[in-house]
Amino acid sequence: MCCCDGTPMVTDKDVGQRVKDSAGRVGILRAVLTDWEDPAKLPPDRRKQTLAFLWPEGGGREWTAPPRAVERI
Repeated sequence: MCCCDGTPMVTDKDVGQRVKDSAGRVGILRAVLTDWEDPAKLPPDRRKQTLAFLWPEGGGREWTAPPRAVERI
């Protein structure tokens, strides 16, 4: 799958694979959620968004990025 500019985009089929985000951080793709809502926001301010969840290979804090900003390596 590609995003609108033709750049490859990660999907749930890539879960478990090594990936790199647009900031250059490398990790393991843990999930791609298409309907994630930020639980820190009040319900009226929440909006569904698609996010990739990445985990550092050596352990550490998970981070998120838009799937179009993540590429397989």
